[in-house]
Amino acid sequence: MSDPVQVIARGPRAKAEAAAERIDADIALEAATYSILEEDEDRDIWRIDAFPTTDEEAAGLTRILEAGGLRVVVEKLADADWLAMSLSGLPPVRAGRFFIYGAHDQGRAPPNAINLRIEAGAAFGTGHHGTTVGCLIAYDALLKRRRSPRVLDVGAGTGILAIAAALSGTRIAVGTDIDAPSVRIARENAALNGARVRFVHASGLGASVVTRHAPYDLVFANILARPLISLAGDIRLALKPGGQVILSGLLRTQARAVRAAYLAHGFKIQTRLDRDAWSTLLLIRP
Repeated sequence: MSDPVQVIARGPRAKAEAAAERIDADIALEAATYSILEEDEDRDIWRIDAFPTTDEEAAGLTRILEAGGLRVVVEKLADADWLAMSLSGLPPVRAGRFFIYGAHDQGRAPPNAINLRIEAGAAFGTGHHGTTVGCLIAYDALLKRRRSPRVLDVGAGTGILAIAAALSGTRIAVGTDIDAPSVRIARENAALNGARVRFVHASGLGASVVTRHAPYDLVFANILARPLISLAGDIRLALKPGGQVILSGLLRTQARAVRAAYLAHGFKIQTRLDRDAWSTLLLIRP
């Protein structure tokens, strides 16, 4: 391309996810790399960072993002090996015993780790966000003390947490998401990793596949602060006595309110991890 650029778009989650789906469906944009992350929960601002490899891709990405009602900025980048730079947009991540990588980094997977190949597409959760890393670090610490035969992942996104559980000894792993494309992507990621996980399109914890396998030893809920608070009672019911929950998707400033909601349902706090602006809580049901 004439000048390497980064295409940055911001807007509400619904618009950002819809635009990401259109990018995934456009054959002309197959070589473009992008990530989608929450930037400001309180203002419902999500951000897409896209790295086109040609002028045509840059124009196509800009057209899709603007048509989706997002605010778009195109920034010129310094001269570089552009293909390598676009692929390095999502570098591998090490979180305790877990190593998360994309297809372009397959040869870098270490033999002494639990390796997860995760392809994001339009789903949230590549392992790079502070919330996902926090969940994996909390889970890694938990694994040093006990195993969790039954695990539920609420708001699974790409499926990374449920897949991590399945690859580390969980017999029954179930994941749910309210977004149908995310469920499809999570299933594809489970197949890539040879992980036995049941992913379902569902809101809340009332789906039959979720209740069928309850009570759970561990629940992951990496979503947003408000739904975390509203789900506190349902998560308690889904856990067996002594079961644990790992919560994230909350800013440090929101940790107190989320913690209070779970303490009100009898939970006891065990660990709080902070990474960047985000917090992760590990609690136990008495």
